Amino acid sequence: MAFSQETGGAWSIMEDVLLCECWVQISHDPISGNEMKFSQMWKKILHEFVERSGSTRTESALSSRWKLLNKELGKWRDALTKAMNNHASGENLSDEIVQAQMWYGATGQGKKIFNHTQYWEVVKHCKRFSIIPTAPTVVLNETPLHDSQASDSPMESPMSEDLPIQKESRPIGRKAAKTKRGINSTSNTSKFLEEIARQSALRIEIDKKVQEADRAMAIEFAKERECVRKENEEKKDRETMTMDTSHMSPETKQYWKLERKAIMRRRLFRDDGPSNTDWLNDES
Repeated sequence: MAFSQETGGAWSIMEDVLLCECWVQISHDPISGNEMKFSQMWKKILHEFVERSGSTRTESALSSRWKLLNKELGKWRDALTKAMNNHASGENLSDEIVQAQMWYGATGQGKKIFNHTQYWEVVKHCKRFSIIPTAPTVVLNETPLHDSQASDSPMESPMSEDLPIQKESRPIGRKAAKTKRGINSTSNTSKFLEEIARQSALRIEIDKKVQEADRAMAIEFAKERECVRKENEEKKDRETMTMDTSHMSPETKQYWKLERKAIMRRRLFRDDGPSNTDWLNDES
């Protein structure tokens, strides 16, 4: 799928990625990025976007589209920040992504799953979208376990030498109560393990769906790039084959003649194999 050439056409993935790249390139320019006015920035973004895509979209169209992307990317940044702050011991990056998708879907606005990973890869290192962990730092408790000035230890009490040690009698029914507590503890442990298993299965399923969506999007993105590359190549070939060389110098005419022969050789080789291009090599 090629770039949309109409001003009001639907935005393709390639156009969105290119818009993000142009925004990063212009707004984060080390020389003029910080001193540039808003209107000047979007004029430069438009020029770069049109130069690289050949699109006829307007400055207002690019600015409006960026507002939508900026909002979604900002929500994903906040979701990743919350997931990072909630990071538990033993969890990996995949667990953080699953948690971030949950936070993103729990906002109650827009899409339930973030599927703009290509756009995020372009802007994630920018200051606006950088993730800053806000979880409190864990500090060890410095309060001593025992007071050095006073001690309640029975070894230091003067009464410990006078009183005989008496064996505490076991109350009636204590064995039955202990058995009941063991049964309740086993039941609670089973429920806890079942909940952990359910949550793990849910995370694995969400992670699998996210990976499948990313893989499908990457394949579609590659197809679009290849389609645009072929269209640009064919357009250039048509211009070369139809170029008027009557007013050119002999050297220039010879150059374009070789270019046309190269185009014909490439197309014939692709369609019929190398055996059909031998006659091009015999021409003077």
